[in-house]
Amino acid sequence: MKLTLVVACALIDADNRVLIAQRPEGKQLAGLWEFPGGKLEAGERPEPALIRELREELGIEVKEACLAPLTFASHAYETFHLLMPLYICRRWDGTVASKEGQALKWVRANKLRDYPMPPADIPLIPPLIDLLM
Repeated sequence: MKLTLVVACALIDADNRVLIAQRPEGKQLAGLWEFPGGKLEAGERPEPALIRELREELGIEVKEACLAPLTFASHAYETFHLLMPLYICRRWDGTVASKEGQALKWVRANKLRDYPMPPADIPLIPPLIDLLM
């Protein structure tokens, strides 16, 4: 089974809310909510990949020193196995905006379960609740 490495980020605002994005129509798992991030390109380290993804998806600039690893998910989908480290970030430059047509929401950690998420994202919620509540 192919191993796919994806990085994700829990952006946390001044009110301790977490940003989630809704997967757009036409993509796998469309309509589900997830933490921003994406796949690594060949030869890319996780942190630069996450910085690139946040710039492309949300139009913000993040410094590597502002990314802190929190936890990770390991999930077997039907055709591949996903490994996804989750970083937290409280500082960035710019204003968060949807650059790829995805809906965005700032949500309290204890309300994240109210949003349907891909199976790999669900185990990331308890560490966020522990951190922020």
